Amino acid sequence: MDCANCKLDNVCYQGKSCYDQGYQQPEYSEEENRQILATASRIEAEHYMKITRIQELIKFSQEMGYQTLGVGFCVGLSKEVKEIAAILEKYFKVHSVCCKVCGVDKKEYGIPNVKPERYEAACNPVGQVKYLNKLGTQLNIIVGLCVGHDMLFTKYSEAPVTTLVVKDRVLAHNPLGAIYSNYWRRQL
Repeated sequence: MDCANCKLDNVCYQGKSCYDQGYQQPEYSEEENRQILATASRIEAEHYMKITRIQELIKFSQEMGYQTLGVGFCVGLSKEVKEIAAILEKYFKVHSVCCKVCGVDKKEYGIPNVKPERYEAACNPVGQVKYLNKLGTQLNIIVGLCVGHDMLFTKYSEAPVTTLVVKDRVLAHNPLGAIYSNYWRRQL
């Protein structure tokens, strides 16, 4: 199966399966999984092309009955996360934690500094999510964590995780800009 290069005009969209295991996924028999799938699908159907990602996140969280949200963010997006948290706090209890939590020295793990002449704290995605786990967040939101750090955050989260912002320092946090720009596409 190679869906990125589908030669069947996405027959799955018309209800046909080219996946040898068909559509039956036992994971959907778990109540939480089924509820997440149904809620996300309903919001997509009712609000397709009508609401922003942050509005979709609010609606989803409300319909799921979440009251406590966690935000794990890159310290480089502190200004943006302050605004995001202010919006979310109108509807939910919000706990946020930046990537440099605990001030872990990069040297402790053999990680090179961007500026070798000064102290630099390492990002600590496991520490971020352990803090949110301890607070009992019901949904954790990633705002701009680095590639890899987002994986560790997700791996150790006890609550479901969604990404609101993907970091791309070069393209104003819009990774698809590399696909839409002829210049960047040639560079790739």
